[in-house]
Amino acid sequence: MSEQATAVTHRLVPSPAGRIHVVEQGAGPLVLLVHGFPESWYSWRHQLPVLAAAGYRAAAIDVRGYGRSSKPGDTEAYRMLKLVQDNAAVVRALGEQSAVVVGHDWGSAIAANSALVRPDVFRAVGMLSVPYAPRGGPRPSTVFAQLGGDEEFYVSYFQEPGRAEAEIEPDVRGWLAGFYAALSADTMPAPGAPDPHFVVRGGKLRDRFPTGRLPVWLSGHDLDVYAGEFERTGVSGALNRYRNMDRDWEDLAGFDGAPITRPSLFIGGGLDASTTWMADAIKAYPTTLPGLVSSHILDGCGHWIQQERPAEINRLLTDWLASLPA
Repeated sequence: MSEQATAVTHRLVPSPAGRIHVVEQGAGPLVLLVHGFPESWYSWRHQLPVLAAAGYRAAAIDVRGYGRSSKPGDTEAYRMLKLVQDNAAVVRALGEQSAVVVGHDWGSAIAANSALVRPDVFRAVGMLSVPYAPRGGPRPSTVFAQLGGDEEFYVSYFQEPGRAEAEIEPDVRGWLAGFYAALSADTMPAPGAPDPHFVVRGGKLRDRFPTGRLPVWLSGHDLDVYAGEFERTGVSGALNRYRNMDRDWEDLAGFDGAPITRPSLFIGGGLDASTTWMADAIKAYPTTLPGLVSSHILDGCGHWIQQERPAEINRLLTDWLASLPA
C-alpha cells in the first residue's frame, strides 16, 4: 500500500456544528468511526491502521463538543438529530455519497440513529457496547429517576447542568482514570461491591471509582491525551449529550419502535453493564435489526471494547465489512 494511503491526516470539515475534526487513514470505501463518552477520535487509534490496511478509508471524528470539533454553547445543540446531521455533513465534506458508520457507547446510539434517519447516506451500521433499542416507552428522565432506590443513577446525575462539571473539572485526569477503571474488565469493582453507576445522595460519582492502577489497555500517555483534550475544552459539551435525552425522545417520535433495516453488526462486552442491562434489547434484534449480519458478546470484556480487545474487534469489523454489498 502506498505511503499516501497509510498516512494519518487531520482535517477540519464544515458541519452544522461549525466544524468537525476528522482523523483519516487509508483509501477505499468510507468507514465513519464515532466515539462515546468521555473519549475522542483517539479511542479508534487501534482500528484506523487496520481498516486502512484492509482497503478502507477510515475516518474517526471528534463528536461536536469534543476535542477540536466545534462546541456550541446552547445545550439543545447536542440533541441526537443534530449529531446525525454532523455525520451526514462529514460524509459530504469528504467527497463521498455514502458510508458505513460504526460507533461505540454514545457513538453507538449516534451511529444507529444515523442509519435509521439517513439510510440514504449510511449503508450499514456497526454498534459497539450499547445495543440498539428503538425509541419508545416513557420519557427517559422519568425512567432514570426511578432507578437506584435511595441512590441516583449516573445519567440523572449527569443531566443536571454544572453538577458533574464541578466534580470532574478540578481533576480531569484523576476523574477520567477512575471512570475508565470502573468500567474496565481488569479494574472494575468486584461483584457485590457498590455499583459505580450509582451515586449516594449528596455524594459524587467518583466516590466508588477504583484507585491505584490504570486498566491494562490505558497507558499513561493515552490518559494524558484524553485528559489534555478535556482540560482544554471542558466537559460540558460532552455531558450535554445526556441532557438531551428527553428532547431526543420528542424529536424521534415519528420513529417509535422503528427497526434499522440496513446491514448491521453488534459487539458487546460480557462484563459490560450496557450489555447486561439491555439484554432484552439484544434478544429483540430479529425484530429491531432485521439486517443484522452478526452479534457477538466477548467474554471477560468490559465497556471500552475496541481498546480492551483491539485484535478481536479489528477481526470482527473487517470480516463484517468484507461481507457487505459493494
